[in-house]
Amino acid sequence: MDYPGNLFVVAAPSGAGKSSLVKALLELDSAVKPSVSHTTRPPRGQEKHGREYFFVAPGAFDAMVQSDGFVEWAEVHGHRYGTSRQAIAQRMEQGSDVVLEIDFQGALAIQRVFSNTVSIFILPPSWEELRARLERRGEDAPQTIDLRMHNAALEVAQAPHFDFVIINDSFDRALFDLKAIVHAQRLKFSVQRRTRSETFRALNIP
Repeated sequence: MDYPGNLFVVAAPSGAGKSSLVKALLELDSAVKPSVSHTTRPPRGQEKHGREYFFVAPGAFDAMVQSDGFVEWAEVHGHRYGTSRQAIAQRMEQGSDVVLEIDFQGALAIQRVFSNTVSIFILPPSWEELRARLERRGEDAPQTIDLRMHNAALEVAQAPHFDFVIINDSFDRALFDLKAIVHAQRLKFSVQRRTRSETFRALNIP
């Protein structure tokens, strides 16, 4: 389906700065709306149900899987995450651009479902810096950080499957790059023709 809105999926290894970049983008661009995923993991810090995630019990998650309620779901770091197909489609049908933070498995699955997906992978500048960021967060035990670093090596190897790659060595530069990708997508011929159809008709552009 040719939705009025665009779909941006952003993936990254834990600690690369994905959540901070997406949060900053949402604060700067009111035309971009977040997609809220379901997860079986408990909230962290100041996270709230329905804002960062829908935090659900494993049984409720199972029920959604059985009813085909997710466009994709995966287990990451021992917890499950799922994305509601209906929630994404509804927002794009209303003309909103949707941004979705997701793991690489989910990003690749969504690319197969929504043809208008723009996929973006966030890379850390180095393995040393990634570990330092995970340690500075102070949220995980050393063994959990080791697991995240192990998983990060597998995740980074998937970067070639994405449309765009941003290296987050400077937050301001990475945010500029993310905004540039969103803006460039809106200027594509097919998108401009869809969103500014009256201008194209007036200029007799098919």
